[in-house]
Amino acid sequence: MNHKGKSIRPFIGAKDFEISRAFYRDLGFEENVISHNMSVFHSGALSFYLQDYYLKDWVDNTMVFMEVDDTERFYKELVALNLPSKYENVKVVPVRTMDWGKECFVHDPSGILWHFGEFFN
Repeated sequence: MNHKGKSIRPFIGAKDFEISRAFYRDLGFEENVISHNMSVFHSGALSFYLQDYYLKDWVDNTMVFMEVDDTERFYKELVALNLPSKYENVKVVPVRTMDWGKECFVHDPSGILWHFGEFFN
């Protein structure tokens, strides 16, 4: 089967929609408001939907991996944003080198775990 796909846009939830919207804008994503309870956030050709919906079991088990060109550079820029001081429950985890590549982590205000990484090959 040839999907001929053009993009994938995951849907993620928010415990407090307005706080999450501000967090993702501060993280460098561009927001396009779709409705009073949903926005799409873009970084270049990559996008995801943020919705004003929260189910603890779902959000606590949501992870998103975003490939970046240079994890070390990305991490330094991420730390400079000082997001944990601005948003409750936000955590930034330093770069880890694995056998497949490098990644760092960010827990958003709702608990979504973001992996930002690069592959060795």
